[in-house]
Amino acid sequence: MKKLLIPALLFVALQAPAQTLFTIGNDSISVQEFLYAYRKNNTSGHSAKALNDYLQLYIASKLKIKEARSRGYDTLPQFKTDLEGLRAQVLPGYLNDPQGVRQLTEEAFNRSQKDLSVSHIFVALQNAAGDRDTAAAFKKATEAYNKLRSGAPFAQVARQYSDDPSAAANGGGIGFVTVFSLPYNIENLAYATPVGGLSPLHRSSAGYHIIKVDEGRKALGRMRAAQILLAYPPDATPAEKAALRKRADSIYAAIKKGASFETLAERWSNDPVSAGADGLMPEFGVGQYDPLFEKVAFGLAKDGAISAPFETAHGVHLVKRIKRIPVPAQQTEAALLALREKVQSSDRMAATKDQLVQKVLQQAGYTAPTAVVMAALESRTKRTLANTTGPNELSGTAVLFRLGNEPYTVDAWLDYARNFHVQEDGSGTKPFAQLWQEYVAAQAMDHYAENLEAYNDDFRNQMAEFREGNLFFEIMQRELWTPVQSDSGGLRRFYDANTAQYRWSRSADAVLFYATSAADAQKLAAQVQKAPAQWRKLMAAYEESITADSARFEWSNLPGAASLSFKRGAVSKVQVTEGDGSASFALVLQVYNQPVQRSFEESRGVVTNDYQALKEKEWIDSLRKKYPVWVNEAELKNIEQKNR
Repeated sequence: MKKLLIPALLFVALQAPAQTLFTIGNDSISVQEFLYAYRKNNTSGHSAKALNDYLQLYIASKLKIKEARSRGYDTLPQFKTDLEGLRAQVLPGYLNDPQGVRQLTEEAFNRSQKDLSVSHIFVALQNAAGDRDTAAAFKKATEAYNKLRSGAPFAQVARQYSDDPSAAANGGGIGFVTVFSLPYNIENLAYATPVGGLSPLHRSSAGYHIIKVDEGRKALGRMRAAQILLAYPPDATPAEKAALRKRADSIYAAIKKGASFETLAERWSNDPVSAGADGLMPEFGVGQYDPLFEKVAFGLAKDGAISAPFETAHGVHLVKRIKRIPVPAQQTEAALLALREKVQSSDRMAATKDQLVQKVLQQAGYTAPTAVVMAALESRTKRTLANTTGPNELSGTAVLFRLGNEPYTVDAWLDYARNFHVQEDGSGTKPFAQLWQEYVAAQAMDHYAENLEAYNDDFRNQMAEFREGNLFFEIMQRELWTPVQSDSGGLRRFYDANTAQYRWSRSADAVLFYATSAADAQKLAAQVQKAPAQWRKLMAAYEESITADSARFEWSNLPGAASLSFKRGAVSKVQVTEGDGSASFALVLQVYNQPVQRSFEESRGVVTNDYQALKEKEWIDSLRKKYPVWVNEAELKNIEQKNR
């Protein structure tokens, strides 16, 4: 990775004064930094005690991280490799302009409230011979547009001029569409055009487009439906189509007499997607299927309603409405999240990229080369791509522009031009202006990715968390976890000095069952209740979804202990975990009513935790002596008051 280059304006902004909450040695931790961590990680409420407890934990972690840095753990090759790996994993999720994504999400929500019925004329840039003829395409599109403006019927003009093969049959009528139904540039045309009006003549990479908005309505939402499709075979004869229509009538008659739609779909439908699933289709919205099919499906009055047979170009259909899902009318968090996910996977993200490129160029101090330099560069580029010689007005090392402190030279540009000068569709060489624009945009995005910490607060915070988290893990592993685990003598001496702490209270030998689903847990618990001694055999049927752990447990640590009978063979009530739906229950094998001393081996896990806590306290005390801690009590009090 290139050295981090922070643009001057951003650097100044990032250095704005921040109020200090505490210092560790010569390091200052700001109120903002602490509050970011506190709000993200605190789970103990918002009392003054909870705030102070978290502050002490936070200070302890910062002491350990400072010590890790002083030992140079952040310079270790493996540490650097791991951090770069983490950066590469999370980077793609940040390579969009957050403000642009928010704007597109709000735009998508607003458009989702309305469906538009549109007609379309398309004039391709590529002629019948496969050659790209932009002049001829523009002339043809202009003629069509002028006829429409003169009052000619849209369907008539579409059949005469449109290169869309379906226009001959539908007169350019697409039917109703909604947000995400069309390519983003065409969607923009549609939603910017008033009902009854014509869009401006629009050029895309494929050709020219004219949109007419025929009708608008409140959005119908999405549909879950099942269908029986009697598909027309290729080149079906009128007799074959008539036979399929007759069969569809017979199927419909059977349904009206009570026959199962699902059974008939499985038997007769030849839709390869839905036939094997009782006719159930993937959920769909407006603008995804044939307009007539959607009109019938969305026209069904209620869930469970079934249409009479109807015909499209694909065949004869019968449709059953399963559930209609209305468009969310409010910008709830869930609705916006679903739209944002669609936005981020759609072609409209190119719009945010263009905006982001311009923002990066501005913030990184980009200055375009002069007209004289660009003319000389174009001349040299043409000679380079043609592999011809001539006078070189520009040196290969000449700097064309800078992003931050990084220079971009003539040689770097020529390398890019050699690799990317051909159009993506192979139709020819890109014009110099297009190639240059793409080059500048590509370098801007590379610069943005390499310097993202300077542009995106969330990414900078996440990388700081990764960095400090890795340092924390490294020093804890070296200083505490491994030494304590391997200190058998120390653990034994600690146990001998504190044996009174390690006694069994009321306890039991028990089996704890952990299930991924509550339903499986309930089934097995009922079976174990009837035959406790057969629990291993019974569990074999659930080996994919249930695991078991047998040991001696404190009674209070068993699932459902409060309602569990203190006797051999007792089975606790199933405890379901909120969130993931997992469940657990216990089977009692043997009970121990009297307190008894735990052996060292029985206590080892608890002893290790207690011994580690002691060694950690001693370590923190030594670090506080090495790096004195000062807390700004006035700022802490201010946080307490605001946190109530």
